[in-house]
Amino acid sequence: MTSADTTTGRLRIAAAPISWGVCEVPGWGYQLSPERVLGEMRELGVTAAETGPEGFLPTSPAELRDTLASYDLRCVGSFVPVVLHKSDHDPAPAVNEVLDRLETSGGDVLVLAAATGVDGYDDRPDLTEEDWTTLLANLDRLGDLATERGVTAALHPHVGTMIEKRDEVYRVLENSTIGLCLDTGHLLIGGTDPLEVTQAFTDRITHAHLKDVKVELAEQVQRGEITYTDAVAQGMYVPLGAGEAHIARVVGTLVDAGFNGWYVLEQDTILADESDGDAAAGNVAVSMSFLRKAAQRPVRV
Repeated sequence: MTSADTTTGRLRIAAAPISWGVCEVPGWGYQLSPERVLGEMRELGVTAAETGPEGFLPTSPAELRDTLASYDLRCVGSFVPVVLHKSDHDPAPAVNEVLDRLETSGGDVLVLAAATGVDGYDDRPDLTEEDWTTLLANLDRLGDLATERGVTAALHPHVGTMIEKRDEVYRVLENSTIGLCLDTGHLLIGGTDPLEVTQAFTDRITHAHLKDVKVELAEQVQRGEITYTDAVAQGMYVPLGAGEAHIARVVGTLVDAGFNGWYVLEQDTILADESDGDAAAGNVAVSMSFLRKAAQRPVRV
């Protein structure tokens, strides 16, 4: 990984389709076309992108590579929700299909989420100790599988998955070898201080999803007063610097530590129609500007 891959000269910055409301959850909202999303990424000066949900971009590895290249974009990696905790389910075949695409398209990060096995992120079962044993073993196995293919695997703690809350995040970090996808928004909503994790486990962070969050709405989700989906629809995610996820200090800590992975801009949103997407590019531009400035400031303890 070299600075030649950056859009800012120093940071490796990428964008994700979820900032334009494109999501894998059925019924999430109006879905913009790849042509619009990728075109607006290019207009913003973004040079790299995550692939978005299954079906948004071509599944053929060569077609995926060529589609991104036609917008002057390279592939960063893919977010892959996969069931990891069931002893009678092998996640490796599905992951290998994604690795095939990443190898051909030039993507270098496999972002794993510990899926519940049901659609959506508004509810989840509890893990038994047997489930935990299976999940942790699968994380290490898939991490090794990705490494063999020249791809970095990272676990993404995510609201509504089996790894959401603080004790779950720390159990994974302390009992597995897989890297961490530092998603500042999902960590905060799940009850984990993203700055605390960044400072305590800097060497485990291999990928970063930068989100800023309105804490008031996040706390309502934590208390069960509203669902995660409703909170997103009400604007829980905001441009970087407009929320309370300590983004500037997180970025400063990563920069000072020599983090050389991707900083992916993500502002999850739910759209009602085509015109609802008009604000997306502007929000991403604000976040890009904030990220550049944050990377140049010294960290304040």
